[in-house]
Amino acid sequence: MLGMGKKDKELDAAVKELAKADTVAFGGVGIASQVLPVTEAYRRVEAALGEHPQEARKQVRWLLKHGSPAGKAYAATLLAAVDPEAGRDAWKELRDDKGEFTTFTGCVMNKATLREYAADRLAAG
Repeated sequence: MLGMGKKDKELDAAVKELAKADTVAFGGVGIASQVLPVTEAYRRVEAALGEHPQEARKQVRWLLKHGSPAGKAYAATLLAAVDPEAGRDAWKELRDDKGEFTTFTGCVMNKATLREYAADRLAAG
């Protein structure tokens, strides 16, 4: 994960942030609708997929293999956004993973296993 330019360094930092994530949140959380650092990192990687997709996809595939359970969920979500078939394949790979993480939807916090989360994503289509 060695980048050379500023954009590469930002992508590297964002992927490292996601790799250690213990929470999945795609928007603001809590009453103050605070945007978590992992959400900002997700958005940076998402933008990189549009700006320099080849390098970003390589990083997302690394994250899918080496990330925390939450990091793997972010990776599969990112893949699904740019390549629905690759996203489905990623969710299928993750559906037996018992790793746990916290999810946030607005003010609502829950716990999930990667297995449950993947099953929900596969059922959603």
